[in-house]
Amino acid sequence: MRYRVRTRDGGELDYASFGQVEQAWLMGLIDPDDELLEEGKTRWRKAGSIPLLVSARRSSEQVWRGTWFLWTLIGIFGATVGLTLLSKKELEFKIAGVVVAFGVASLMAHISVKAWERRKPH
Repeated sequence: MRYRVRTRDGGELDYASFGQVEQAWLMGLIDPDDELLEEGKTRWRKAGSIPLLVSARRSSEQVWRGTWFLWTLIGIFGATVGLTLLSKKELEFKIAGVVVAFGVASLMAHISVKAWERRKPH
């Protein structure tokens, strides 16, 4: 089913499916104040009033259900611990610092990949 989107400045765009509308919404091309008209209907609806779009935005902006901030703090804390250990003179601390730094780098790489996978179009 086709959809037409009317922006606040009066421009109109056509989309072949709701999936395309959702992708445009997730990319920020459609604002909550823009209006949406479903093929065969006569009533325009604000995009921000469509529950499927609102929930798509909410879930897409979060990495692992909103815990991105927590993972960032864990990464900063781990990096601080690793650098502190690396700054010590004893070899055991330096080895532990390398292990911690490698673990933090691996964790951050994993989180980045998960975030990228969630942002890719389906």
